[in-house]
This record gives sequence, C-alpha cells and structure tokens, in this order.
Amino acid sequence: MMFGRAPRLITQSEALPGRTESIVVTQPHHVLGSSINAPFPDGSQVAVFAEGCFWGVERVFWQIPGVITTAVGYVGGFTANPTYQEVCSGRTGHTEGVLVVFDPTEVSYEQLLTAFWESHDPTQGMQQGNDVGTQYRSGIYALNKDQLAAALDSRDRFQSVLTAARFGEITTEIAPLDSVSTDWFYAEDYHQQYLSKNPGGYCGLGSTGMSCPIGVAKESD
Repeated sequence: MMFGRAPRLITQSEALPGRTESIVVTQPHHVLGSSINAPFPDGSQVAVFAEGCFWGVERVFWQIPGVITTAVGYVGGFTANPTYQEVCSGRTGHTEGVLVVFDPTEVSYEQLLTAFWESHDPTQGMQQGNDVGTQYRSGIYALNKDQLAAALDSRDRFQSVLTAARFGEITTEIAPLDSVSTDWFYAEDYHQQYLSKNPGGYCGLGSTGMSCPIGVAKESD
C-alpha cells in the first residue's frame, strides 16, 4: 500500500477474546427458502470458501444448480463468535466466508472449486479490488482429506493458467477446517443473502477473466 502498512495477519496471542454467545440466525434462505443452519439434508455435503466481500460471493454459489443452501460468516481466525465490526478491525484473524451446502449427485465439489477460482482474483493477497484487509483474503477451508486434495490440485492447475497469462502467484489460503460447528461463525442476519435483500447493493467481486474447468485448466476464449 502506498500510504500505509500492508494488512498483516495477527497471531493468536493478539486476537480479541470473543464471547461464548453465538450469533443466531433463524430466518430461512432468502432465495432458496431452505434452512441455513444444521442439520442439513441427508446425503448433502458442505464446502467453505472465501474470496472477498461475502455479499457477492454468496450470490455466486446460491445460483449454482445443486446447491441446497448458502450462508455468510467468519472463518480462518482465532476469536470465538466475532462480530462484523471485530472482523473488520483485523483483530480476529478471520476472513469473510461463505458456507455452501450442496447435493453431490447434482454438483461436485470440483465444480464448486471451478466457480471459486473463476469468480475472483486469487493473486491479490489481503484484498479484493478496492477492498483491503485481512478479512478479504482468498481461502478454501477443507472439511476432509478429499476436499483438501482437490483444492490443492485445482490451485496448481489454475496457477498454470494464470502464469501463462502473466498473472502472479496464487495467494489463496488452503487449510483444513476441523468442523463447521466449532470453526465457522455465522454473520449477522442482515448480511445473509444481502444482495437478494438489497438488489442494488455493493458487490466487489472481480475475476481474472481466466477459465479453470474441471480436468485440465485452460485459458478462456
């Protein structure tokens, strides 16, 4: 950054203490009508992504056929049950994330990864476009070994495409998530499905314009 320090991820010892009370969201999904809280339907699977301001990111995923429900929240940090203001302060370690519950018979995790890579620029570090801060970093949070392996493989495939197009190195944080119940925190109700409730609302997503299809990634036409 030209006139200030670049955003820096805090350590656990620097994090705000948080609280035992969680944010409770009881309203059904504003678009899909489904519950955004567990328990989720039998046979469904869960994925967690982060790619900048979560308002626009959530809309990307709720539009995908086979997605049962989505929710926005906070992931990848230290503070228990953080508020939006605390996350934006950079003192919780979290990034703005999206929970995606999907039917694997209709859409695969690999297809969701494709949507993830293609809908933002994963080379920007602690920002997306004009949104600057550790809460805007790109991330994939894997809930099992298969997801982790698929995420890493897709990153390597897409890096080849980006390198050929003279983009920089992918900075996406790829890490295991022990469980949604302990490591994912729902955001306040007014953030849930924000761009459905506020159709003219802000969306800061901007992609690289490159394609990362399932299988061998290639440059888009």
